[in-house]
Amino acid sequence: MISKSFIFKSGDGTDIFVYNWVPENIKVKGIVQISHGMAETAHRYERFARSLTNRGYIVYANDHRGHGKTAGTIENLGYLADEDGFNWLVRDLYSLTNIIKKENPSLPIFLFGHSMGSFAAQKYIMLHGSELKGVILSGSNGKQGIVLNIGAAFAKREIKKHGRKSQSPKLNKLIFGAFNKAFNPSRTEFDWLSRDNEEVDKYINNPYCGTIFTTGFFYDFLTGLKDIEDKKNFNLIPKDLPIYIFSGDKDPVGKFGKGVRNLFNRYKSIGVKDINYKLYKDGRHEMLNEINRDEVTSDILQWLDNHV
Repeated sequence: MISKSFIFKSGDGTDIFVYNWVPENIKVKGIVQISHGMAETAHRYERFARSLTNRGYIVYANDHRGHGKTAGTIENLGYLADEDGFNWLVRDLYSLTNIIKKENPSLPIFLFGHSMGSFAAQKYIMLHGSELKGVILSGSNGKQGIVLNIGAAFAKREIKKHGRKSQSPKLNKLIFGAFNKAFNPSRTEFDWLSRDNEEVDKYINNPYCGTIFTTGFFYDFLTGLKDIEDKKNFNLIPKDLPIYIFSGDKDPVGKFGKGVRNLFNRYKSIGVKDINYKLYKDGRHEMLNEINRDEVTSDILQWLDNHV
């Protein structure tokens, strides 16, 4: 695997850092664009990228704005933009897709989104689904309803009190505070991520992971999720776009499987023709970092090969 990187300038002038992993001495058959989760970095997907490149897929993964090398410094983590941050994140993904197409004009592109990145991918396919050969959603969720209104209203009040750039422990606790309860007695506050203690510790010890994000981020993210649930937007998704959803059945983000099944059924209800999901028994939020990650990766590779 050849590891490269580059930077492109977003529409609002933000420099977006991109990792690019390329197969070595293997015939290339497709491209996987990765949209990583909240409070982590794209570099955490290097192991997954190695499996993909070994199978003949080029991988592109940008650090989202407010994350990793795009944020630049620890102090900048968790702040996406002065306004409309979640939609700018989606626009960045589309800008990268256009770069990928220019560099690889004849290869099919699959979008892989995890957690926050999966919600960005949900919005992406409403706007640009026809650009893709397929989409994979990891650690995602379906309709969440009134809780988003409550969270967005609270975030708006926090912005008025403290400004958009202020970290918000209150919002962080409101949204993530209950995630670890299902795993009590817990070893760490991030046990909900994986059963693999070594992977959890690597996350905790990474200064670019686990940051408490800003009031502006939470407001933009929650209003973005409300936008995704809009029926009119949902019906913009191309019905012939293959979609694969997977999660652990103990993932609190997906409501322990309930939210994943809800999302699957919503796609089915609008007429998506090629839609599948899988819940892994006892798996938690980061299935690519779980104790059965080889099984998970194998399933993803098989799905990609079936659709390339």
